[in-house]
Amino acid sequence: MGQIEWAMWANEQALASGLILITGGIVATAGQFAQWYLGAYSIAAGVLVCLLEYPRGKRSKGSTMERCGQKYLTRAVKVFGPLTSNYYIRAFLHLGLSVPAGFLLATILGTACLAIASSIYLLAAIHGEQWTPIETKPKERPQVGGTIKQPPSNPPPRPPAEARKKPSEEEVAGVPVGGPQENPMPVTDEVV
Repeated sequence: MGQIEWAMWANEQALASGLILITGGIVATAGQFAQWYLGAYSIAAGVLVCLLEYPRGKRSKGSTMERCGQKYLTRAVKVFGPLTSNYYIRAFLHLGLSVPAGFLLATILGTACLAIASSIYLLAAIHGEQWTPIETKPKERPQVGGTIKQPPSNPPPRPPAEARKKPSEEEVAGVPVGGPQENPMPVTDEVV
């Protein structure tokens, strides 16, 4: 069996928890809860988590599907270097961001999800994983002259390649093959 890449799970969990934090923060702030300022904090923390987690990291084996518009945020995340690529730092950052939001009922679900994402990131860091950006390779465009081949000489429908008649040496040389033939049986014109 293959090795589990924990960072991929942590990335999805953290992105979802960031969205849940934003939603809970909107509910707490709009509902004018007693500690509505923790709702405003949850909105800010959720936006920060979403911006950090939106770009997927490259998998160590296989291919990774890039999220829509990820290349723009990848540049921003790459600027911070080891602060964003080291999963130990991410684990403790998410854990620290989740603590203040845990004191408000509307944001406690986002807090729990972010704490779980933090533990998964810690597990990924222990297994030696690290965030590397997905580098998009420039697409090579085929040259127009190099892709055009000779058109087929006989019209469709064409038999498969192995069933096609191969020209004999005499046909290639230009000698007509269909000349007169001798009949081994004598032919008579007698009608009975």
